[in-house]
Amino acid sequence: MDKLLIRGGRKLRGEIPISGAKNAALPELCAALLTREPVRLDNVPHLQDVATMLRLLRNMGVAAERDAQGVVHLDASALDQPEAPYELVKAMRASVLALGPLVARMRHARVSLPGGCAIGSRPVDQHIKGLQAMGAQIVVDHGYMVASLPAGRVRLHGARITTDMVTVTGTENLMMAAALAQGETVLENAAQEPEIVDLGEMLIAMGAQIEGHGTRRIRIQGVEQLHGCAHRVVADRIEAGTFLCAVAATGGDVLLRHGRAEHLEAVIEKLREAGATVAAFEDGIRISSTGRLKAQTFRTTEYPGFPTDMQAQFMTLDAIAEGISTVTETIFENRFMHVNELLRLGAKIQIDGKVAVIEGVPRLSGASVMATDLRASASLVIAGLVAQGQTQVERIYHLDRGYDRMEDKLCALGADIERVKETTQ
Repeated sequence: MDKLLIRGGRKLRGEIPISGAKNAALPELCAALLTREPVRLDNVPHLQDVATMLRLLRNMGVAAERDAQGVVHLDASALDQPEAPYELVKAMRASVLALGPLVARMRHARVSLPGGCAIGSRPVDQHIKGLQAMGAQIVVDHGYMVASLPAGRVRLHGARITTDMVTVTGTENLMMAAALAQGETVLENAAQEPEIVDLGEMLIAMGAQIEGHGTRRIRIQGVEQLHGCAHRVVADRIEAGTFLCAVAATGGDVLLRHGRAEHLEAVIEKLREAGATVAAFEDGIRISSTGRLKAQTFRTTEYPGFPTDMQAQFMTLDAIAEGISTVTETIFENRFMHVNELLRLGAKIQIDGKVAVIEGVPRLSGASVMATDLRASASLVIAGLVAQGQTQVERIYHLDRGYDRMEDKLCALGADIERVKETTQ
């Protein structure tokens, strides 16, 4: 098992590319299930979750190949096993995104329930509710969602669907299913994330008729079949936001090529209020930071608000900023697990339910810490970059699920960080 060794105290300078977005690539890989024609995806990040999704697709009979440049070629013409087994779903909850495309094209599917995860429950009841409104019959049997169309029906039908909560993967699943449904589907209370917009653009390139993706109401006029396409995965806003926080914390001057400032307005606003200088360019974001920043209070919420996926990283910045701040987490119930690890590094943080109160300290001290989830891993890396002495971050397989060679990019900016293999006694 790998770990990271970080010797803190170095400012970050230079430029790095921002990779394709994990949360766009995963549904877009599943979108290839909707057509018999070849699909090409460019700018696919090198991540463990992507590798797991490709294994899942191959298990279904999809030809899936990727190269070192981040290009993935998919051909689902021989799709013959519309099933997502527990062995793969348990490793990556996004596997549930196969449900909608499989029912829409194959008229039946068997997808494992994903269960819980470290940061909290992510129920799939909204996925089921929406597909049932479109005519699918779904039962839960021995831990699997088994979906089929009624006898005599060859396609899902359009419906007006209002989800009880804003759900990103639910919106994506229903968008993909509705693309092949008969008639019009209207999704109310839809998620508005940039990854939703990117998936919509890919589906449109495949021949889908979609309007309103990126708003609370999405209209999809179903078509009989979709064709292949070539699509470039949008840049990862959470990776960009993570590096913005790293530079703000350490000090320095960095250009993030391909970063999209318009996708990070809530985070960038807080960084500017903290004292960092952030400039947006046509194909990138530049950040510079000198001196100790001012602590910032924020509350996570659905896009375009402050993203829950940036909460841990910004909390690390608050931990060394001047002043006292509060962070309110409204999306997931267990997303403060990084706090105990930050305390080991000398942070002063108190938790009261969904609220964390952070008293900034002048410096952190290196220590051994353990990553508990994907974004917690990133927060600990940032903490290690500013801590005095050496920080050892263990269980970084979490980090590899969502960051494309993070330590290599940090090294390119001047950080003292290395990946090492853990030895067993």
